[in-house]
Amino acid sequence: MDHIDSVLAQWRAERPDLDTAPMGTIGRLKRLSKTVNDRMEQLFVVHGLNRASFDVLATLRRAGPPYALSPSALIEWTMVTSGTMTNRIDRLEAAGLVKRTRNETDGRGFVVGLTDAGFALIDRAVTEHVANQHRLTETLDDAEREQLDRLLAKWQQGLEG
Repeated sequence: MDHIDSVLAQWRAERPDLDTAPMGTIGRLKRLSKTVNDRMEQLFVVHGLNRASFDVLATLRRAGPPYALSPSALIEWTMVTSGTMTNRIDRLEAAGLVKRTRNETDGRGFVVGLTDAGFALIDRAVTEHVANQHRLTETLDDAEREQLDRLLAKWQQGLEG
C-alpha cells in the first residue's frame, strides 16, 4: 500500500459515491513525474546545467552537423516563448557553450550553434542522462516499458486531439 492508496481509502470512506480511480492514476503520475524530474535535475547540476540549458544544448546536438539552428527552430523544438529562448541563448553564449552567427541562407537572421566546449559538454551530459533514464526505468522490463509508452502516448493523443 502506498501513499496514494491511503488517500483513496480516505476518499472511499468519506465519499463512497465517487469513483476515485482516476485520482489514483493521476496522483501516481504526478508523484512519479516529480521524482523523475528531481533525479534528472540532479544530473544536470553536476554538469553546471539546468533543465532549460540542457534542453537547448541537446536540441542543437541532435540536430546534426553543423549543430546549429535558428532561434525560431529552437523555440519550436523546445516549446518556449521568444523571450525565454533569448534569455537561454544569452546565458549559454555567456558561458561559452553556444555562439550566434549570421544565417548564411538569410543574411537578416542568425543561427545558434554549439561551440566546441558546448558540444563536448552536451555529449558527456547526454551520455549520463541516458544512463540515468535507464536507472529510473529499470523497475520495468522492456515489455512493460513499451506497454507503458503505448498507453501514455494513447492518453496524450486523446487529450491533445
